[in-house]
Amino acid sequence: MAPQGHDVAVSSVPTRLPRPRSDGVRVLVAMLAVMWAVEVVDALDGHGLDAEGIMPRDASGLLGIVFAPFLHASFGHLIANTVPFVALGLVIALEGARRLLTVTALVALVSGLGTWLTAAAASVTLGASGVVFGYATYLAARGVFSRRLGQLAVGVLVGVMFGGALLWGLVPRSGISWQDHLFGAIGGVGCARLLTERRAPRARFSRS
Repeated sequence: MAPQGHDVAVSSVPTRLPRPRSDGVRVLVAMLAVMWAVEVVDALDGHGLDAEGIMPRDASGLLGIVFAPFLHASFGHLIANTVPFVALGLVIALEGARRLLTVTALVALVSGLGTWLTAAAASVTLGASGVVFGYATYLAARGVFSRRLGQLAVGVLVGVMFGGALLWGLVPRSGISWQDHLFGAIGGVGCARLLTERRAPRARFSRS
């Protein structure tokens, strides 16, 4: 008698990220692509776009809050921001496109307004470092508010890897906008407090 065959159900192993995560990664890549495209155009234009950054206490300079994160003084400046932007942004992107866009927008707004109000007159601030600082402090503070072990571990890792650079970036130096860094960091902590759901404490039982 021929052996009877059996149908075997084989579960397929997912090879793609879940949709919200993949959407977040796409948004991150798109923002980075815009930065690089803008810098190519800016270089070809003799860096004429650099004047569109944040001009303190100038009404027309308010538009720079939107443009500044996508503008850089040179390719070296852009490369220096690209590495932490991707590393930190990727972790946030795994929470989904909406979370990444929300954190980016709020951090850019806080860092931009703070810079517009406090930076030296007749200066122009540009670059994504304010957003990078906000990403870092968002990830560092997120676990504190959520009380989730995994997020706390990510926060510690961010502190170990980027803590020194964050502190050095707050030191006033010529040609460096410490204001953008400071207010970006403040914006990141604010985002963590605003957007993070706190884990409910476990119920305690007592014997009677």
